[in-house]
Amino acid sequence: MNLKNESLNLNVLLVPIGLTFLIWLVFAIEIRYNFNFNTFGVYPRRVKGILGILLSPFIHSDISHLYSNTFPLLILSSALFYFYNRIAVKVLVLGLFLSGISIWLIGRPSYHIGASGIIYMLFSFIFFKGIITKHYRLIALSLLVVFIYGSMIWYTMPIEKGISWEGHLSGFVVGGMLSLFFKSSMPKPKKYDWENLNYNESNDPFLNQFDENGYFFEIEEEEDLIIDEVGEEHFTTNNSNGVYHFKPKE
Repeated sequence: MNLKNESLNLNVLLVPIGLTFLIWLVFAIEIRYNFNFNTFGVYPRRVKGILGILLSPFIHSDISHLYSNTFPLLILSSALFYFYNRIAVKVLVLGLFLSGISIWLIGRPSYHIGASGIIYMLFSFIFFKGIITKHYRLIALSLLVVFIYGSMIWYTMPIEKGISWEGHLSGFVVGGMLSLFFKSSMPKPKKYDWENLNYNESNDPFLNQFDENGYFFEIEEEEDLIIDEVGEEHFTTNNSNGVYHFKPKE
């Protein structure tokens, strides 16, 4: 068993599911015991709001708010741990911390709660990292993320009342910064022979099947006749002109 691959598979499943379970658990406790954790959110530029830097992503105002964050968090965190497993934990922890600090610095005087900042950080990191690495699979991932969640970019601006655009903007900027800061060792794209500087067309077996006018022709294989010591005949293929070989019996 490959322990490295086993660890990768566990992280891809356990961490995203664990995060999602945790935000639902916090909300369930609020409902079950009639608590209100909103005051544990980030309150900008106040000492009491510093604790919210770590706690606010796990607090949601209502079921609609929680539901809208559940699937993006699950999908984007899974993508992070699958494609960037080596640095995923660092990206997630630093992204949470730096996004929270940014909200504390630039936010309006109100409690900012919800996992939206983390979601925007993941979205931004995956998008920009895929472009930076220039690996075709990660570029495809970036385009897929934009296709699914591209409309989120509008909510980094104050276009709707009651939404923490500061949290969205903070997460987006932090994700882009982390994509530049973290180095991720990715498999290099396959380099074909014709991409090498010392490539010689005359030695390419595929190109040798075309004449000077660009027409394809098939190299016919000819068979050589071999007669062994007991007088039995055998044929062997030969790409050159056919030559008969005779070996007399001793």
